[in-house]
Amino acid sequence: MIKLHHVQYGRSFRVLWMLEEIGLDKIGPLEVIDYQIGSKAMQEGELRKVSPAVRIPAIELDGLVMSESGAIIEYLAETYAPELGRAVGHAERPEWLQWVHYSETMASLIEQLNLQLVFLRPPAKPSPVVVKLNVARLRGTLAGMEARLGDKEWLLEGGFSAADIMMGFNLFAVPFYVDMDQFPKLQAYRKRMEARPAYQRCIEREGPQRFYAKDFYPVPTE
Repeated sequence: MIKLHHVQYGRSFRVLWMLEEIGLDKIGPLEVIDYQIGSKAMQEGELRKVSPAVRIPAIELDGLVMSESGAIIEYLAETYAPELGRAVGHAERPEWLQWVHYSETMASLIEQLNLQLVFLRPPAKPSPVVVKLNVARLRGTLAGMEARLGDKEWLLEGGFSAADIMMGFNLFAVPFYVDMDQFPKLQAYRKRMEARPAYQRCIEREGPQRFYAKDFYPVPTE
């Protein structure tokens, strides 16, 4: 039995997608424990026992407990799906590691924008300066990724990998803050993600997103 502590379309989506790509028949039955951000269940339920920061994702697997999405993805690739990782000594190993961790550089900026534009409630107001800075930084990470992706189908020449899975959460969230028309290669890349059967199974499970109240959040005015 696998237990995944999960928030809809959060970082734990990476783990859900990874499990679907591997195939549950290779690992075992999956129980998904769903939370809502900010709910008492996150602080008072089982999550506190398995996540030091009381955040998602967390996974319980054969007595093992892990709670960082990048670490979970790396472990699952090494243990169950080496074709989705790049082993030590593989020529693409450094680039694979680079993209896995680059995804968190992007995700941390998305998190800051979520805090400013989604979580703050009146009378609190987001800081236009902070939002503008974080949007600019996020756009910069996308520009770098667009340039490196080039005409490749996936991030690595060797094909689809867990590094692409790590980016799935990011490319779901960034269009709420950044106009993606300037990144045609990343838009096409996201469509390739969405076409994968394992990704589609995750989307079917998740249903319509319930986190963002707007289709796009512009930088607020003073």
